[in-house]
Amino acid sequence: MKKIIVFLSFLLMINSVVAQNTYVLCGKLIDTKSGEIKTEQTIVVNDNKIIDVINDYVMPRNTVDKIIDLKDKVVMPGLIDMHVHIEQEFNQKTRLNRYILNEADIAFNSVGFAKTTLLNGFTTVRDLGGTGVNISIRNAINAGKILGPRVFTAGKSLATTGGHADPTNGSSRELTGNPGPKEGVVNSVEDAKKAVRQRYKNGADCIKITATGGVLSVAKSGDNPQFTVEEIKAICDMAKDYGMHVAAHAHGDEGMQRAILGGVKTIEHGTYMSDKTMELMKKYDVYLTPTITAGKEVEEKAKVKGFYPEIVVPKALAVGPQIQGTFAKAYKKGVGIVFGTDAGVFKHGNNGKEFGYMVEAGMSAIETIQSATITPAKILKMENEIGQLKKGFYADIIAVDEDPAQNIKTMEKVVFVMKNGVVYKKD
Repeated sequence: MKKIIVFLSFLLMINSVVAQNTYVLCGKLIDTKSGEIKTEQTIVVNDNKIIDVINDYVMPRNTVDKIIDLKDKVVMPGLIDMHVHIEQEFNQKTRLNRYILNEADIAFNSVGFAKTTLLNGFTTVRDLGGTGVNISIRNAINAGKILGPRVFTAGKSLATTGGHADPTNGSSRELTGNPGPKEGVVNSVEDAKKAVRQRYKNGADCIKITATGGVLSVAKSGDNPQFTVEEIKAICDMAKDYGMHVAAHAHGDEGMQRAILGGVKTIEHGTYMSDKTMELMKKYDVYLTPTITAGKEVEEKAKVKGFYPEIVVPKALAVGPQIQGTFAKAYKKGVGIVFGTDAGVFKHGNNGKEFGYMVEAGMSAIETIQSATITPAKILKMENEIGQLKKGFYADIIAVDEDPAQNIKTMEKVVFVMKNGVVYKKD
């Protein structure tokens, strides 16, 4: 009889742990759907989900429940950065590292980058290109082996021969070889189909193409078109078959127009975008990912002698100063905007600076937060799971000290981070 009583007590203890709720008391709460800031709210979390949001301060009903007091904070959903490179952080040794680092080295470096990203309030990211280690990083985070944001990754970006994401650019002839679809190099419609299928096989969540030249690649042009419309269409059609969307790196206008007509969902950077391209984006429901922070960074670093290879410097000085102005114009014209920074081009953890640059260019603070919550959630097809503080959504909750509408710089100093119901930071 005594053993039965002990066993029943054990079962009751397990049930009480499973049923344990966490009550998050929020002084202010940003409703990302309506854009309203609500006061004196309580978010009730069980396991990894929000089970209720109550319009008042509510205390737990039993002793096993926990309280998190954020009554002097501004609370919002975990942020989503739609353009990061979780594998690297650009520095003067980046080109050399391509030849001396092993995949294990890249993976170990990525552990710190992923943790830093999470602790700065970004609970979800879209990784747009690396060596393929980014897929393993995503898996390790999902398995709870390392700390980091929820990752949607493109794996290895797709390029044309000599294009922005050709992995052999700048190599000696002995090392250049003849990369193809497996390595992410596309030169025909058939290559395009095979490359997408390979990304799917590798475990990618989305596809990233380099529709034009780029700044940091060791190649002359930073803006010439680098795919045909037919190739881009083949990529987008195949990606759709496999349940993936396509993001297009693009600085030059012609490359952007080809990408839009081919079926991409987002244009990354958009530096030299014309009025015609903006109208096309509105017509085809394509979003701009501005990456203003990266533009500022490459311009600054290009002025440091020897930081970039000589072929990169003029591109960085030309492109960097343009991005914020293009964003301002596109926003005013009504182009859809989704938050993205290109973190990895600059230090991970500084993603929050993008909010200030967006506000500086004319976007309201609330709209910038919406561009980093509900808008990316929709593109990722997670609109019923992330991006809002709402019953049934994942418990991705962050907090800052001040109202962003009064001081947007507060977005650079996230003081509380919860992802999937687990608290990772509480200052």
